[in-house]
Amino acid sequence: MANKYEIIIYWSEEDQAFLAEAPELPGCMADGPTYREALANLETVMAEWMDTAESLGRPIPVPRGRLMYA
Repeated sequence: MANKYEIIIYWSEEDQAFLAEAPELPGCMADGPTYREALANLETVMAEWMDTAESLGRPIPVPRGRLMYA
């Protein structure tokens, strides 16, 4: 299900890295020196985010697709 969430990737001058985030999963963000590495790192973090939420009995949001505020 992780690949169904909207992902935003952008360059951060401050960090000198690409930042990738999944806005529907609070706090779910990763970085990387390249666009692809940031995306791969985020996919790992998303899976860990969902595993942690599941183990704590917290709800996992249903993917909404394209967000209007992004």
